[in-house]
Amino acid sequence: MRLVKVGIASVNTTVGAFVRNVDRALVLAKRMAEDGVTVGVFQEQLLAGYPAEDMVQWQGFIDRQWPELERFAQETAALPTVFVVGVGVALQGQRLNCAAVVAGGRVLGLVPKEKLPTYNVFYEARTFGRGQPGMAELHRGVPLGDYLFQFDFGVLAPEVCEDIWSADGPMRRRAYAGAELVVNISASPFRLGVMETRRELIATRSSDHQCTIAYANAVGANDGLIFDGGGFVNQNGRHVLEAPRFQEGYAAAVVDLDRTLRLRGEATTWRLDREAWLSSGGKGPSVLDCTQVVRTRRESLAYPVPAHRSFFLPAQSKQRSARDALCEDILDALALGVGDYFEKTRAFKLLGIALSGGRDSLLTLLIAHRYARRVRPENPGSLIQAFYMPSRYSSDSTRDAAETIARELGVPFQIVSIDEAFERERAVAEQMLGGASVTPITEQNIQARLRAQRMWNWSNSCGGLFLQTGNMSEKSVGYTTIGGDLMGALAVIANVPKTVVVYLLDYLQEVTGYEGIRKVLAKPAGPELAHNQVGEEELMPFPILDACFYLYAGEKLTPAEMLKALVSMFPEVEASKLGGSVDKFVRLFTQSIYKWVQSPLSLHIGNLDLDRERALQLPVVTGSEWMRDKA
Repeated sequence: MRLVKVGIASVNTTVGAFVRNVDRALVLAKRMAEDGVTVGVFQEQLLAGYPAEDMVQWQGFIDRQWPELERFAQETAALPTVFVVGVGVALQGQRLNCAAVVAGGRVLGLVPKEKLPTYNVFYEARTFGRGQPGMAELHRGVPLGDYLFQFDFGVLAPEVCEDIWSADGPMRRRAYAGAELVVNISASPFRLGVMETRRELIATRSSDHQCTIAYANAVGANDGLIFDGGGFVNQNGRHVLEAPRFQEGYAAAVVDLDRTLRLRGEATTWRLDREAWLSSGGKGPSVLDCTQVVRTRRESLAYPVPAHRSFFLPAQSKQRSARDALCEDILDALALGVGDYFEKTRAFKLLGIALSGGRDSLLTLLIAHRYARRVRPENPGSLIQAFYMPSRYSSDSTRDAAETIARELGVPFQIVSIDEAFERERAVAEQMLGGASVTPITEQNIQARLRAQRMWNWSNSCGGLFLQTGNMSEKSVGYTTIGGDLMGALAVIANVPKTVVVYLLDYLQEVTGYEGIRKVLAKPAGPELAHNQVGEEELMPFPILDACFYLYAGEKLTPAEMLKALVSMFPEVEASKLGGSVDKFVRLFTQSIYKWVQSPLSLHIGNLDLDRERALQLPVVTGSEWMRDKA
């Protein structure tokens, strides 16, 4: 047996906080060594934080990482553990996103990332250069390139994040060259459903390449990107370890690398593929002999026996229902996003919400409270301030719902009417129009802007983080006010569709029993900026609206194609009505792009959202002729 204990660590880093990031990593490194970990795996860009975006173009930003990497090496010199950490380096005019192998007080080698994602929220090819097969350079006297590392326990192959997502990644040639333990350091953002995708991907790669894979992911939020942490160990396709998510820390498991070699020898297809690769001139990376650098201590490691002590029977399932998993993941991710933005900016003292008594502000409040429970468990409500700002159109039921939930959560709650200010602002607007009356939509917008202005005044005066509460569905069609409810410092649910908002509230009402949630859900959704407003009557049913958004913005269908899909999806609705919904959606969506580009930073939880700088990049000024069917 050749037992190796692999530790998977996730550190909540801040971009540019090199010293703090390394300090946090050192705490975990020392704990892993005390726990007998042989190989400790950290995340991509551990030192710099991720994503650094164009900060990478500052030479000082790159250069300052190296002293911290050396400090990490020095402070772990006496530990009998090999560490793999993420670092950025500059070489011959390029910036390289590298995995650094550290042991015995030295940086033993640097392996650059080869596959640079430039899609969705990623822009790495804008700033980073690519590693190349067979690359062999020196950086500050340290080997940099396509390398394997021979230790007393076996052959280690580092790689970085996207390299594992490509079927043509470096893992193939490295496994053919003798790599037994492939270590992938990642900063993979949370997206709905990504956990299952990662698990399947890693199992597939481990099976395809007949190796053991250790995968570590970043945790925490930077700007709008949320990283859920966690990680996996998979041996030749068999699941070994899944690390906890949404928390800083580490998890470890023991594997027998002799088992990896045995299974590799038994896999005739793998052996034949390797022979074909070699005969076609395939060349693997060089191997660095590190056997004299560190002596790992593995004598006390125990054989990895299943917790239920059976190699044939399944363990008791701890799997959550699909509904619980979806809701808890979204809520945990958004709470982490709010909390890290609040803490890492170091600019705020309180969280502030304009609580309307409606669904969106309620969900935003519950997410903020979830974060507050973690940092102030004795009195979470004290971290939040809620304001209810009624006008003549506000109903008694929404006021009662807002008061009820604030009381149940222990959140300070103030009622501050905007009615008198509304009268004054409307009069001023009519004066500016030469005595003409303002339009009904202007009356609505005046109310929304008064509320936002007061929230900004509160924020400026007390250091409060003003949370914007709008959802993705209404934002997509401009059912929001510039300078009003579109405003805030951080948009918490701006990438959550309205149907998901309601789904989450139904779930939270069941698990918490809060009367305030029940009262909010009992009333039709509407902004209450005019008499008897109902959002679905002014727009369209939200399930149809969300379907239109997905088909148009996600699947990139034309209006004619959208209608065909909707007819199949909603057979109970007349086709003519669905056609009207499609036309209305496309018109409002196109006309509203100028609004979203003025909205605040938003938290990302999916591959589809309205952040023009990160995901859906659309021109503000555009014609619609291309959408029409050709005659």
